Amino acid sequence: MTQGKSLPDLADVRKEIDQIDQQLHQLINQRAKCAQQVAQVKVAEDGKDAVFYRPEREAQVLRAVMERNQGPLSNEEIARLFREIMSACLALERPIKVAYLGPEGTFTQQATLKHFGHSAISVPFAAIDEVFREVEAGAVDYGVVPIENSTEGVISHTLDSFMDSGLQISGEVVLRIHQHLLLGENTRPDKISTIYSHTSSLAQCRKWLDAHYPGAERVAMPSNAEAARKVKSEWHSAAIAGDMAADLYGLKRLAENIEDTPDNSTRFLIIGRETVPASGDDKTSLMISMRNLPGALHQILEPFNKHKIDLTRIESRPSRSGAWNYVFFVDFNGHIDEARVQPVLKEVGENAADMKVLGSYPQGVL
Repeated sequence: MTQGKSLPDLADVRKEIDQIDQQLHQLINQRAKCAQQVAQVKVAEDGKDAVFYRPEREAQVLRAVMERNQGPLSNEEIARLFREIMSACLALERPIKVAYLGPEGTFTQQATLKHFGHSAISVPFAAIDEVFREVEAGAVDYGVVPIENSTEGVISHTLDSFMDSGLQISGEVVLRIHQHLLLGENTRPDKISTIYSHTSSLAQCRKWLDAHYPGAERVAMPSNAEAARKVKSEWHSAAIAGDMAADLYGLKRLAENIEDTPDNSTRFLIIGRETVPASGDDKTSLMISMRNLPGALHQILEPFNKHKIDLTRIESRPSRSGAWNYVFFVDFNGHIDEARVQPVLKEVGENAADMKVLGSYPQGVL
C-alpha cells in the first residue's frame, strides 16, 4: 500500500486562519477609512451636490475582482463578498436609499440587495409607477424595477413608465429565478385546493402545476410575496414564491425549483436621475418614436447593422400619439460617449419622429 501525503495539523491550519482573519479585518477597516476620505474630498469639492455612488466605478472594481480571482472561490462568489464590503463602505460615506417593487420578499427586493448590497436602505412600493415617482421626486436615490423575464418576456408597465419619465437607467441586474411551492402550518399537502402567486410566476410554473396539481384553483396576486403572506394563516392553500418570501413568512418548502424552464431569469433595471460615464463595458437603451410609414422598422435597424453595433433587444409598444403608431425600445452594446456609437445615434435620430436616450450604463457584472 502506497503511503499518501500526510495531512496538515488541524491546530496549525486554524492558527493560520486566525492570522489571515486578523489581516483581513485590518485591511477591511483600512479600506473603510479610505472610503471616508473619499467622502470628505467629494463634499469639499461639490458640497451638497456631491455624488457618492458611482455605478461605473463599482462595475470596474467588481470586474477587476473577478479577473484577478484564482479560486477556489468562484468569480461570482468572490464578487458578492466584495459587493458587501463596498456596500458597507459606501454607507460610511452616505447610506444609499433605494425604492423597489414590493412588498418585502419579492424577487425585486432580492435583485436590489444583489446590486446594492445589504447596507443600502431599501424601501418597498406597491407599483412600478410609484417607484418611478419616488426617484423623480428625490425621495430616494435609485429605484429597481423588473424589465423582462426569459420565459414570459417584457414587463409592459416598466416600458410604459419610461414614456412619461425623465429618469435615466443607471444599471442592470439579472437574477436567476427559482420558484418554490410553499405551505403554511395549517395546510396538509394532500388538501391543497388553491394556489396563489403573481401572474408571471404562475405562468413560469404552468407545466409543473398541470402535472402535480391540475385540480387546484390558480389565483393571481399582486406579487408572490403577497401570496406567501396570504397562505401563512390560510387553510388548504399554497403559494408559489422564492427563498426570501419563504424565509420572511416562515413557510415550508413543499417542492423546490418548480419553474418549467431551468434557466429562468429576470432582468431588472436600476433607475436614477444622473447620467453614468462609460465603464468600459456598457449598454445603452433608446426609446424611438417612428413615423407611420413603410419601412419604419428597417430605418431603425439599418444604422446598427451599417456601423456594426450589436443590438441586444428590441420591443414595441403602442404610441399614445395615435392609433397604429408604435414606440420602439432598443438596447445595444456600447456607450453614447463612444465615437463608434455617435454616427448610429445621428442617423437613427434623423429618421425617427423622436428619439430619447434612456441611459448608458454598465452591463450587469453579478
